[in-house]
This record gives sequence, structure tokens and C-alpha cells, in this order.
Amino acid sequence: MSLMKRISTVFRAKANSALDKAEDPRETLDYSYQRQLEMLTKVRRGVADVATSRKRVELQMNQLQNQSDKLTSQAQKALDMGREDLAREALTRKSALTGQLSDLQAQHAQLQGEEEKLTLASQRLQAKVESFRTRKETIKATYTAAEAQTRIGEAFSGISEEMGDVGMAIQRAEDKTLQMQARAGAVDELIASGALDDASSINRGDDISRELEAMSSQSDVESELAALKGGSSTPTPQLDAPDAATPPVQDAPGQAAPRAEGEQR
Repeated sequence: MSLMKRISTVFRAKANSALDKAEDPRETLDYSYQRQLEMLTKVRRGVADVATSRKRVELQMNQLQNQSDKLTSQAQKALDMGREDLAREALTRKSALTGQLSDLQAQHAQLQGEEEKLTLASQRLQAKVESFRTRKETIKATYTAAEAQTRIGEAFSGISEEMGDVGMAIQRAEDKTLQMQARAGAVDELIASGALDDASSINRGDDISRELEAMSSQSDVESELAALKGGSSTPTPQLDAPDAATPPVQDAPGQAAPRAEGEQR
């Protein structure tokens, strides 16, 4: 029995928690207002039914009253005609109608009292329903405003579900960016240390070769710069002109003349 009680208690607690999360106060207020309107409609229908019964009794009372008046007139005529027996019969019927009329008057008074009570209750209930409707709308507006403020606060603080997802996405993007930056830096360091070869300079040799090439290139630059500086003050040597006194060598017939030194063959 103790285990069953604990299970029942846990079940009720879970159910209460689930209902509390699923419950919307605005829907509850609207439902309560709808029930009150239904109750007010039933009360008004009851007032209408009582009023209908009262009116029916009034019609019956009027009919009995008319019959009683008619019997009184007939009894008077019978006496005028000397027919006392007919007059007595008419008055006897009138007496029976008077009893029925008294009963109807009592029912009418009772129905009228019930109608007044129901009418007063209907008016009070209607006023209560109207007051509840005003309070309901006020509470709903206040709840909606509070809910909006809560969502705005959660959005600013980042604890809402939607903003939490956005924050997690941003965090993942930042983590991936840092990872890629770290990977790029590591690759650059490995290439600089020679542990990895640059694919764009795979045929340029190792670090020593590249360093020697850089030193040779720098030496060539310095040499060319010194030559340019020296060439600005020293005239450029000219080729010796051929001696005018020396006659030109005639080519033997059928033999080509020898080409000057430095002439392109």
C-alpha cells in the first residue's frame, strides 16, 4: 500500500506539473466567462418560463372571472323570471368557480414571487458576469504584457529557447573560425620550418638552397649597383678604329675576305 501511495503521489505531481505548464490563464478565464454566460442564459430562460406560467394562470383567472360574472347575471335573470331554482343552480356553479379562482390567485401570487426572485437573481448574475468580463480582460491584458516583457528580457539575457539556439550557433561558428585560424597558423609555421613543402615552390629546393639563392641574388644586386655607380664617372671604352694607313686586304679571287675580330660569323 505504501508503494502504491507513492506511485499515486508521483503520478499526481507529474500530472499537476504538466497541467500547470499547459495551462494558459487567458484560456481559463475565457472558459469561466463562457460558463457564466451559459448560467445566465439558463436563469433568463427560467425567468421566461415562470413568466409564461404566470401569464397562463392569469388567462385562466380571467376566464373563470368572466364565467363567474356570467353566472351572477344568469342568477339575477332567473330571479327576475321567478325561477329561484335556476338562480340557486347558477350561484352554486359560481361558488365552485370562486374556489377555483381562489386557487389560481394563490398560484399566480406564488409564480409572481418566483418571477421577481429569478428576475433579481438574473440582474445580479448579469452584473457579476459583466464585472467578471471587465476583470477578465484586464487580467488578460496584464498577463499578455507580462509575458511579452518576460520574452523580451529572456531575449536580451539570452536564456530564451530561440535566443539560446542562436547563441549556440554563434558559439559554434566562432569555435570553427578559431579552429581554422589555428590550423592556418600551424600550417604556416610548418611550411616556414621546412616540415612541409610549399606546393607553389616545390621545385625550388630545400631551405639551404633557397637561402643561398637569396644571398646570390642579393650579391648580384649589389654588384650591379656598384657597376652602375662606377659607370657614371668612367667613360665607356670604344672599339679601336681600323688604321687608315693600312690598306685593306684584297680578297683573292675565289676566296672570301677574312672577317674582322668580333664580327658575328
